[in-house]
Amino acid sequence: MQTLQTVVSFILIFGTLVFVHELGHLYFAKRAGILCREFAIGMGPKVLSFTKNETLYTIRLLPIGGYVRMAGEDQEMTDIKPGFRVGLKFGQDGKVQKIILNNKDKYRDIKVIEVESLDLEHRLEIRGFEDEEDTVMQTFEVDPKAVIIQDGIENQIAPYNRQFVSKSLWQRTMTIFAGPMMNFVLAIVIFIVIAAIQGIYVDDARLGQLTEDGRAISAGLQENDEVQAIDGAEVSSWKDIEIEIQNHPEEEIVFTVVRDGETLDIPVTPKEIEREGKQIGVIGVYPPTDKSFLSVISYGFTETYNWTKQIFVMLGQLITGQFSIDMLSGPVGIYVSTEQVVQLGILAVLKWAA
Repeated sequence: MQTLQTVVSFILIFGTLVFVHELGHLYFAKRAGILCREFAIGMGPKVLSFTKNETLYTIRLLPIGGYVRMAGEDQEMTDIKPGFRVGLKFGQDGKVQKIILNNKDKYRDIKVIEVESLDLEHRLEIRGFEDEEDTVMQTFEVDPKAVIIQDGIENQIAPYNRQFVSKSLWQRTMTIFAGPMMNFVLAIVIFIVIAAIQGIYVDDARLGQLTEDGRAISAGLQENDEVQAIDGAEVSSWKDIEIEIQNHPEEEIVFTVVRDGETLDIPVTPKEIEREGKQIGVIGVYPPTDKSFLSVISYGFTETYNWTKQIFVMLGQLITGQFSIDMLSGPVGIYVSTEQVVQLGILAVLKWAA
């Protein structure tokens, strides 16, 4: 069961990171007018696929990465050379919509020509003869979204203005940068979700949520009680409260609290437990938290900033030798760490993903 939870968590975490990253590339590439041939999550053989708006969307077997295949990232090549005989299928506007390389007998209403020259990037035209004895060369205008069909597989042509290399420096930069940028956005969103669920720790002298079986609730303490003193000693922060509780296992201590404007003295006897080899007291109360809208949103940004800063700190330590490159992990190391985090619960998994 534990292994299954780890596998599912790993796939969800790693898959989400890759999906959001590649979605950033895809969105800005399409905004720039770049033809995106494929959007893939995972590597290896295809498991699921469908085509929408010129792009083939695929889920592949191995959950270890993903990619957006854009026209122009690699050299745009065509297998059509002078002397080839190809079939042309025309649209209602008279432009070539399909260029059929083989198995031409399977297609109806096509014109077969012998290619003399073609330009599918700039002029978008094919020139050729309808038969070997024909002395009149014909020129056919090609639709910008025409497809080349070979072995029944369609591959859309990529005019130069639809290729990555044709775009401005700003458009190319944003298309590349959008991937990591979206991972930062994802981190912000996850930290906001965490803050909304558990609240943000506030170090003031106030009681947070009480456990149902703890000694605090049985003694009469309530959430949001403002603690003025414990056994006559003034307290000003949650840390002060925590220290007093831990220092008095199985000893009665008196909480002086303010509730609805009234001051109350409530005796509590902390339960003795062992933690890290020491006997300490606990009463079943959590630290106070803040779940206000602005605090939750702010937490998303500040936590992302803090962890981003930590990345640069670690990079600096790599350079100075304070941190060994052998301590870095790839997908296998991430899986092992995920296995440990899963045992701590959903909030720990969310924070690990962020």
